[in-house]
Amino acid sequence: MPFTLWLSLAAICAMGAMSPGPSLALVLRHTLGGGRFSGMIAAIFHAFGVGFYALLTVWGLGALITRFPLLFQLITWGGAAYLAWLGIKALRAGKAGALQPNAITTTRGQAAKEGVLVALGNPKLILFFVALLSQFVTSDMSALAKVIIVLTAMIIDGGWYVLVAAVLSHSKILPWLQQHAHWINRVTGVLLIALALRVVAGPLV
Repeated sequence: MPFTLWLSLAAICAMGAMSPGPSLALVLRHTLGGGRFSGMIAAIFHAFGVGFYALLTVWGLGALITRFPLLFQLITWGGAAYLAWLGIKALRAGKAGALQPNAITTTRGQAAKEGVLVALGNPKLILFFVALLSQFVTSDMSALAKVIIVLTAMIIDGGWYVLVAAVLSHSKILPWLQQHAHWINRVTGVLLIALALRVVAGPLV
C-alpha cells in the first residue's frame, strides 16, 4: 500500500474514532469512575473489538467485490447513508450526548469487559467500516495489505481513546469539553457528511 494512500486511511480511521458516540461515553465513564488506567483498559479492549469487525469487513469486502459487484456497490451506498445519518445526528446533538456520562465507580475488569462488548455489541460498526474501507479494498489486495488496514484501524482507535482517558483524567478538561460540546458535534457532523459524499464518489485506489 502506498504511503500516501495509507495516510488517507489513517485520517479516515481517525475521523471515525473521534466521532462522539457510545464508545466515547464508555471511556469517559470508566475514566471518571475508575481512574486513568481503567479508562485506558476500556480503550484498549474496545480496539480489540474494532479490530475484529475490521477484519471481518476487509475479508468480506474482497469477496463481495469479486463475486457480487452490484451488491458490494449497494452495501457501500448503504454505509455512506449511515455516515450521513451519523453526521446529521451529530449536527442536531447540541450540548447533550456522549460528553455527559454517568460517573459511577468501576473496576478494571469491568472496563475490559465493557470495552469489548460495546464494540462487538454494536453491529453498526460493520456499516461504518464498509463505508470507510470500501475506499481501500480491492479484489486483488494482498493479505499483508489487509492486515495493515486492520492494524491501522485498531491502533488508531485504541490510541485515540487511550489519549482521551489520559487527558480527561485531569479534572479541568472535561468541563471545558462539556461547555464546547456543541462545536465538537458540529465539526464532527460536517466531517462525517463530507466523508459520506466521498464514499459515494468512488474508491481512492
